[in-house]
Amino acid sequence: MDISHILNHLGEERDEYYGAVSPPIFQTSNFCFKSVAEMREKLKKELETPFYTRGFNPTVSILRKKLAALEGAEEALVFSSGSAAVAAAVMSVVKSGDHVVCVDKPYSWTNNLLTKYLSKYGVTSTFIDGTELVNFEKAIQPNTTLIYLESPNSLTFEMQDLEGVAKLAKSKNITTIIDNSYNTPINQNPISFGIDMVLHSATKYLNGHSDVVAGVVCGTKERIMKMMKEEYMTIGSIISAQEAALILRGLRTLDLRVNRSVDSAKKVVDFLEKQPKIKQINYPFSSNNPQIHLAKKQMKQGGGLISIVLNVEKTEQVETFCNKLKRFLIATSWGGHESLVFPICALGASSSFENPLPWNLVRLYIGLEDADLLIEDLKQALEKM
Repeated sequence: MDISHILNHLGEERDEYYGAVSPPIFQTSNFCFKSVAEMREKLKKELETPFYTRGFNPTVSILRKKLAALEGAEEALVFSSGSAAVAAAVMSVVKSGDHVVCVDKPYSWTNNLLTKYLSKYGVTSTFIDGTELVNFEKAIQPNTTLIYLESPNSLTFEMQDLEGVAKLAKSKNITTIIDNSYNTPINQNPISFGIDMVLHSATKYLNGHSDVVAGVVCGTKERIMKMMKEEYMTIGSIISAQEAALILRGLRTLDLRVNRSVDSAKKVVDFLEKQPKIKQINYPFSSNNPQIHLAKKQMKQGGGLISIVLNVEKTEQVETFCNKLKRFLIATSWGGHESLVFPICALGASSSFENPLPWNLVRLYIGLEDADLLIEDLKQALEKM
């Protein structure tokens, strides 16, 4: 299906909404019925028709249709945060006594879920270097039910062979989940490589305006409806109709925003690769990336995230570099209109971040500002470092 059709028209039954170009926001918690018989029938389909907004909301339903179609999935669920989406997806697969294989350095709250939360209920996890397929084979145990991927991960951008992992997992009846937030559906579609479930922090590119926190899980109708009946309805981590409408607005320009961010990131990477004060650049499509062939196989192009290891001896120098930037906001997250800088040294002894990374690693998100202005800013900050 054409991406422009999905973003602009799919799921929008305008004849039902008085011809409104933008779908209305169903800002209601409840729906009423003409009779007890109608209520009884609607309750049987609570997850697919208006009954109570925790289960089904028409505005959220439009968003679900678009997100599923973008990932080439049958169905999707939208959650109140990316971490809620991760938790629901993982919990829908594992039970007490199961084992999970997860790539090294996952998102910090994914790490917490596996090591601190699910471990209380008898779920064990093994973290591996996912750049080699053989490491997955070695880590699988008789009770392994899930392989969890981030390709690329959002700090150092290691990738996994999605097709190879999917084939291995299916041969052993193991479910695969991937966090595809870095790429968005514009640049990578893991389901086409055989991955079972795809999730996103919709806070990032999908919304794109830094004003909504949300998450999404895409997969087969069978998997998603099971998750909806259990984890989604039980925990209740839903988004409001207002937030769904904001994400729908953001999706209109998803293709344009992602491509603008990527084009600028390419120019910034070309500049950074020539700077002696930078020891290492992490970017999937960098010519120095040992996995560049895998990147070209699985991804249409790189994203707007870059990380650099500064050639410095003191934390203060890293702080000086970040503090001197004028066109980058010092902040976490990414995927919005604004360019951001996120230094690992700011984490300190954060209890939510368990995987050690170089103290002189700095992540840059390239937003929608003019690339030349961003390069000038980076240049002056490097000079003052």
